[in-house]
Amino acid sequence: MRVHLLLCAIAAIVTYLAVWPVRRLATWTGAITPVRPRDVHDRPTPRLGGLAMVLGIAAGLGVASQLSFLSPVFSSSHAVWGVLGAAALVCLLGAADDWFDLSWWTKLAGQALAAGILAWQGVQLVTFPIAGLTIVSSRLSLVVSIVVVVAAINAINFVDGLDGLAAGITAIGCGAFFVYSYFLSREMGMADYASLSTLLLAVTVGACLGFLPHNFHPASIFMGDSGSMLLGLMFAAATIAVTGQVDPGAAGDITQGQAWGAFLPILLPFAVLALPLLDMLMAISRRMRAGLSPFHADRMHLHHRLLRLGHTHRRAVVIMYCWTAVLAFGAAALAVLPARQVGIGVGVGLVLAFVLTVVPSHLGERSRQRARGPSHRI
Repeated sequence: MRVHLLLCAIAAIVTYLAVWPVRRLATWTGAITPVRPRDVHDRPTPRLGGLAMVLGIAAGLGVASQLSFLSPVFSSSHAVWGVLGAAALVCLLGAADDWFDLSWWTKLAGQALAAGILAWQGVQLVTFPIAGLTIVSSRLSLVVSIVVVVAAINAINFVDGLDGLAAGITAIGCGAFFVYSYFLSREMGMADYASLSTLLLAVTVGACLGFLPHNFHPASIFMGDSGSMLLGLMFAAATIAVTGQVDPGAAGDITQGQAWGAFLPILLPFAVLALPLLDMLMAISRRMRAGLSPFHADRMHLHHRLLRLGHTHRRAVVIMYCWTAVLAFGAAALAVLPARQVGIGVGVGLVLAFVLTVVPSHLGERSRQRARGPSHRI
């Protein structure tokens, strides 16, 4: 655990320091987000923040490669460097979009290429997470892996609409998945795959934490597509390293909570990405029904709806943090706690998150009505 905390801190520090030169680069090259009708920020803001995060991730992985504790992860395959190469590619693709506003099909092709690099280096789904069913066809394994990675990339990209939202949700989700992955490596002897996953998650959390001080409202820099696509790919790679390559049936007899062992590998990624996936699916459905491109921008995302309920910018972000934490850590807790205890805790958490979402807006509306005075009926 101490090694992972060290790598997390290194990624955070490098990312935090790299933001200043990256912000100057964005300003110098004109990679600045203007104030558009669909936006919620009130002044032009530099983007390209993903470049700072990929530097932090690279620094963390570089230090990890020199540690004897993690030498099996690097000596067993080239997966780590494949992930870093794919991350750099998707980050540069996002940076090009931040500069030149690429077409949606160009971005999709680049995302598929980055996902293909992951699969080529061994980070691909070879089992279905339920009952350990093996994907017999290598071609099907490749296709499924690419689809999963591209979906994760765009899920994070779609939810990146408020200051600090994507970085915070990713940090929370990766933290929850780290708990589960670390448990696998320590308690169940699945060191090879789980250690790769925990390594990727640790540096990703660090990059997010290093970026958040610059990105939380009011943000001095946006991560842009270079950051959101990078985070989606890193989470997908860490998830596939465990979800698609470890037989979950092996977890069945560890503790009482492991009655859920066969379902956790598929449940946890969906719990972590529940809000981004829901937002993405709603947006795609909404836009296609209107005859628009799935990537056509609008003001109907979940965070826009929270703002219309009367929440402030920061409160809307914190509310989405709360929903993500309840779902993600609730699912991860099933690995170590009885399902009944987890169910009670998640139930309480969901009620509190719901109250936080709904009640303040109602109270605010009542105060506004009192300020306007009593209504008169005829």
